[in-house]
Amino acid sequence: MIVFPAIDLKDGLCVRLMQGDPDRATVYGKDPVAMALHWQEQGAQWLHLVDLDGAFTKGPVNDSIILRIARSLSIPVEVGGGIRTLETIDRYLSGGVARVIIGTAALRAPEMVEEACRRYPGQIALGLDARDGQVAVEGWKESTRTDAAELVLRFKGLELAAVIYTDIHRDGMQTGVNIEATRRLMEMTKRPVIASGGVSSLGDIEALLELRPLGLLGVITGRAIYEGTLDLKEAIARAGASGPATTGGK
Repeated sequence: MIVFPAIDLKDGLCVRLMQGDPDRATVYGKDPVAMALHWQEQGAQWLHLVDLDGAFTKGPVNDSIILRIARSLSIPVEVGGGIRTLETIDRYLSGGVARVIIGTAALRAPEMVEEACRRYPGQIALGLDARDGQVAVEGWKESTRTDAAELVLRFKGLELAAVIYTDIHRDGMQTGVNIEATRRLMEMTKRPVIASGGVSSLGDIEALLELRPLGLLGVITGRAIYEGTLDLKEAIARAGASGPATTGGK
């Protein structure tokens, strides 16, 4: 199980939001490249990047910073936020990003997701952000009536790298991972999943280990490692990961 440190970018800064609310942001660093190198030095095997401005404006905003990070690291990075076109996907993947995450476009333009998976098999992840089990889009501002598992099943035949499942109510709140919702999604879809939202301590990492037999690939952590309630090195050791792994690695 891989532990993914998260760097969320807003106005060129490293921030964390509470429940995706841009008005509840905490700044953790002014140099995203330096922050990325720090997590790599701490033993990170992958890095999870989110262009928050891109998610809210429906197109890349911090893409130049993201590409600098991808070129500066020796570990692979995955990127989400504002990815709505094949051109954006092409630019990221040709620029050194290992994996792109498609969220809103999966609901709005499923044919684009299908084409992306054909062009880049194993390098496209489905970003599944849910509020009470229902998919939220447009930077989490808009709730839908689409069930999370239903959306995953729409792409049943595609070669997705993973499904990144975020419980919005828990994101940035350090209230613990929604283990049962993650388990249900995995059992219903049979897809490899990366869990996100609510990680607060080593106990959350340990709780997720029981899902590895179902295909859990990893867990994303943000506020906990910035606030110091979770030590990244300790989390990686407990997760039992050993070196960059899974599709799309450098």
